[in-house]
Parts: sequence; structure tokens; C-alpha cells
Amino acid sequence: MADATGLSARRNRVKIYDSIFGEGNVAMRMSKSLLCGVALASGLMLAQGAAAEEIKIGLLKSTSSGPIYIAVEKGYFKDVGLEPNVITFPSAQPMSVAATGGDIDVGLTAYTGGLFALAGQGGVRLIAGYAQNAISFHSDAMVVSNNAWNAGVRSPKDFANHSFGVSAIGAPPHYELALLAEKYKFDFKSVRVVPLQSLAGVASALTGNQVDMSSLLGSAALPLIDKGDVKLLGWTGDEVPFPLGGVFTGTKTATEHPDRLAKFLRVYKRGVKEYHDAVTGPDGRRAEGPGSDEVAAIIAKNTGLTPAQVKEGAVYFDPEARLDEAGTMHEIEWFLKEGMIKDRVDPKQLFDERFVVNLPH
Repeated sequence: MADATGLSARRNRVKIYDSIFGEGNVAMRMSKSLLCGVALASGLMLAQGAAAEEIKIGLLKSTSSGPIYIAVEKGYFKDVGLEPNVITFPSAQPMSVAATGGDIDVGLTAYTGGLFALAGQGGVRLIAGYAQNAISFHSDAMVVSNNAWNAGVRSPKDFANHSFGVSAIGAPPHYELALLAEKYKFDFKSVRVVPLQSLAGVASALTGNQVDMSSLLGSAALPLIDKGDVKLLGWTGDEVPFPLGGVFTGTKTATEHPDRLAKFLRVYKRGVKEYHDAVTGPDGRRAEGPGSDEVAAIIAKNTGLTPAQVKEGAVYFDPEARLDEAGTMHEIEWFLKEGMIKDRVDPKQLFDERFVVNLPH
């Protein structure tokens, strides 16, 4: 796994071997046929290694990245001739910039104003569905600082005239706040939205009582809740279900490397189906399914969470990775209305219909 600070550098490759044959008596005793067999096998290994194509994948260290963690751990990328280079970002906003510039091939995260602004300029395209805030699932936690809790903030109805932390203006929790304001009829404009650069910055501000409340990824919130550093008000999916994000790529990558993207999506959808089946019951609600323990262990290994926290913070994925185009356009209209993006987004340009399968309502 790589870090976003190393975007300009390629991962070091592991050489398949330094030397095939040893020297001296051992090599001399090998039969001619055995030598030929070893040479042939080694040649095949080299050919396979040379054929592997790097795919740079941007994501957050969270349970919602589970399908990728599963695919990497189980070697699914190798099955289609891809070598995954996973790059972890501190928040969703900079990922779309990286995709536009070609520093990553694909990004998987929640929607942001930055992504939609670039989409309006023709810089990015959506190619598949991502996690959704859905009833019974714990994608995003509504949390408040201990000071705010003690001051009486016990429900979204109490959010007016308080401060709300986000990683950046236009980050996913910003939109969630607007949906909560619409549902609970509090004055959205009365809430002071505080940009804090990263998810870690939001968590730090909450635990330090510098902001009153926020919506945090379940994977980030659960350890804080368990330690008593913040108080849980509820889960956004239970309050205001909506499509959390999408899988996107830079327009240049979509134009020049469609085969690479097609291979990626084959692997991604395989990981999505496996994750979905592990955390979703027949009724579409959160439940432990086949492979639940194995999937939780893989995600825990990659996120630093415990398997129990991974299960608690499970998120919903459509099993076919279909993308909610209508829900996405609704969110874009909100960003336009709020003046956070200037350019209207053409859905024919945004949704790459070579890859996207629409989620019907």
C-alpha cells in the first residue's frame, strides 16, 4: 500500500529472481531435462510478470474500501493481468484532483464538491457505483463532542447555532448536514461549517471540543465512540439514505485506457459481490452472511480496526455495483444551488455509459 504523498513515484518492483542456477557441484548434478524444465518455468514467470499492468487505485482507509482490500488480498487483480498500486488519501476531496491529473487511474470515495466541479469541466467520469448510506448500515456516524452533548445536543433537531466539522467545504458530511436540516427543519445557514483539512483533523477537533458535531465515517467514529471521546447520535443511513459516492476516473484515462478500466471493473465487481454477501441479509439489511469472519479479518488488517468494529461499521453496496444516476444528479443540483460549483454537469459526459450500469428506482 502506498501513501498519497508518493504519487509521483512508482512502486519498487520485486524481482522474480536474482539468479536461476547455483554454481558448483549442485548445479553439475542436475539433469539436462531438469535444467530445461526450470528454465522454461522461469521464462513463463518472467513473461507473466512483464504482462502485469499497473493500476493505481485511490481510496480511504475505511470499511467502504472493503471490496478492494478483498480483491488485493485474494489475488483477483492478478487473474486479469493487473498489478494493484493502492494509494491511501487523508480525505475524499483531493482524490478527484489526482484522477484528473493521472496520478491515480481510479478513485473510490464519496462525492465531493471538488469532484463535481471537475466533472463540470469535463475532467472526470463515473464508471461504477460505490457505497450507499442505507438503512441499518453504518457508513456514517452522526457524532457530537462531549461538551456539546453536555450542553444538550442530543439529536439533529438541536444542530442549529452550533459548529459542524468537515474535512473541506463541499465534503460528503456537508451534503448530509443539508439533508438533515431539510428533514428536521432546522436552519441550515445557522450552522457554522468548519473545514479541518482531513478526517483526522475532524476527529481531533471533536475530541478536543473545538467543534460541536460532525458526520464521520463509521470506521473513524467507532474507536472514538468506544473510548468515550465522542457521543453517537445515530447513523446517517437510518436518517437520510442516499448514494454516498461512485467509482471515477480521469477523462484522459477513460479515453486512453478503456481496457485497463474494464479489467479493473471485473475485479471490483467481484470484490463488491463478496463484500455485499458477507454483510447483507436476504432483505437487504445489515446481517452477517457467508464469509463474514474472513472479510472482517481482511478489512481489519488494512484499516487498523478490530474485526468487531469492521462488522459494526459495515456499509451497503449494490451487489452489482450499479450507480444511482438520479441520486447523483440530485446531489449535483444541490451543489449548484449552494454556489459550490459553477458549471452545470452534463450527465452524458459524467456517466461513462461504456461501463456504468444504472440503479433503477
